[in-house]
Amino acid sequence: MSNILAFGTYNTRKHPRVGILIEGLRCNGCQVTEINRPLTLSTADRVAMLQQPWKVFGLIKTLAVLWYQLSREAKAWMRANNRPDAILVGYMGHFDVLLAHHLFRGIPIVLDHLIFAGDTAKDRGAKGFKVKLLNRLDRLALDAATLVLTDTEEHQSMLKDTDRSLVVPVGAQQQWYDAGKHSTHTRGDIIFFGLYTPLQGVPVIADALLILNAEGIHPNVTLIGKGQDYEQVWNKLHKLPEVHFIDWVDPEQLPEAVASNSIALGIFSTTAKGMRVIPNKVYESMAAGCAVVTSDTPPQNRLVGAGTILVPPGDPQKLAAALRVLLSDASARDHAMRAARATGAKYSARRITAQLSKTIENL
Repeated sequence: MSNILAFGTYNTRKHPRVGILIEGLRCNGCQVTEINRPLTLSTADRVAMLQQPWKVFGLIKTLAVLWYQLSREAKAWMRANNRPDAILVGYMGHFDVLLAHHLFRGIPIVLDHLIFAGDTAKDRGAKGFKVKLLNRLDRLALDAATLVLTDTEEHQSMLKDTDRSLVVPVGAQQQWYDAGKHSTHTRGDIIFFGLYTPLQGVPVIADALLILNAEGIHPNVTLIGKGQDYEQVWNKLHKLPEVHFIDWVDPEQLPEAVASNSIALGIFSTTAKGMRVIPNKVYESMAAGCAVVTSDTPPQNRLVGAGTILVPPGDPQKLAAALRVLLSDASARDHAMRAARATGAKYSARRITAQLSKTIENL
């Protein structure tokens, strides 16, 4: 099987996707070595750069240090081990793939391109020159790759050259399935975890909870994370004693924290990007055995519709109605949890990378 070098500044503690790919490729018999110097840049930092472009110089300085370290390690590894069969550049690798293209000439490069920089900036309110500049970065990154991975067909259709691409759903790591097996779900508890970005539509969740509260329905709710829409959500919900805000849970503890709840929430925005993605939280929550409520978008309907309860994007009334049923009807809740487990099993790291491992062999 293939000898693969996972390379770059990816950070699996903040963005688990590349860890899922590595786990899955190893399960499919590939030898995967990591040369990784994680970039500890938060989502808030990235948003700040969109609003205050001069802050990008701090990123460049940090990247320069990490790239120097990566270059030294990569050259030493190549001297000791010869050439790998392929280079895997992880999620958020728009810059890293350019370095990989320079260092590993003649070696196939697989770029996990879950997000388009220009599209993401536009989703978060950027306009004009900033978006054009980031669109240019997307093109440079894609041109440097031999094979481009996307998570949905909708994202794949945004590529100019789909022949050099492969759709690999986000999936979930084994720890989420383990948490689901070993946890006793708390009946009627609701959890959301995420970065409060616009595509997640957390204000829609807040409005749905306010509707339930007005009806005298007071489920225990945990909201984990912080980000762009956090203040708006906090202002709406902080007076409700049953709603608990937690800024951060370590990745090692997050699966168990989610699996201890019976209902998990996905995304609910009406943004263009929100129509094209299935977030990691949906796959992870299914793996953990929670009943999952998320928005009825083309990719979610197609890939996870059988294991989730789908509601119209941006509609707090319909979200409240779905939650009302799950909270009041134990049989409906149990059915939704079983459906989530069954569908979630299709998206283990091993299963989602089976075709990828074969494709890399033939690069």
